[in-house]
Amino acid sequence: MKRLFDFFCSLIGIILLLPFFLIIGVWIFMDDFHSPFYKQERVGKNGKLFWLLKFRSMRVHSSQKVQLTIGRDPRITRVGHFIRKYKIDELPQLINVLKGDMSLVGPRPEVVKYVNLYSEEQKVVLQVKPGITDYASLEYFEESDLLAQSIDPERTYIDEIMPAKIQINLKYIPNANVLEDIKIIFLTLKRIVS
Repeated sequence: MKRLFDFFCSLIGIILLLPFFLIIGVWIFMDDFHSPFYKQERVGKNGKLFWLLKFRSMRVHSSQKVQLTIGRDPRITRVGHFIRKYKIDELPQLINVLKGDMSLVGPRPEVVKYVNLYSEEQKVVLQVKPGITDYASLEYFEESDLLAQSIDPERTYIDEIMPAKIQINLKYIPNANVLEDIKIIFLTLKRIVS
């Protein structure tokens, strides 16, 4: 049932948003004449690696060694600040959902570097498909601003934010269903609009 919901919603979303995708894509391209898309390897269900798609919000030759985005990161382009603020950069992940790599709702997919730090208990989040949004994303909607206030942002992420987000997702997983997912989607849209 969840897969059917994901498939049809992502397909309808892609069709309806296609003109918007084109506008955003051209806007990003005109900013620096490089591809409007960015892909990054993430860890999916059962530890399977996949390429997560995003609208590119950073400069093309930005260092990829820093996995976190912190506050007004200088790597972010002018267009990037806008599309990140309204989570528009995440929209191409509807293609990931259509392909079956992701779900509309589920724990946000993490990079290998941080998944390697998971405890056995935390690895339970890898038993479900990752999603575009979840309760943890709502709770940490301004995550990059929180990290900007830290003396050591990566340590804060590893020791505080990541474990807290995983705990939120561990509570969601046993109760996951389509109605709960619809609720999370509406809460996400409400948060973006507000």
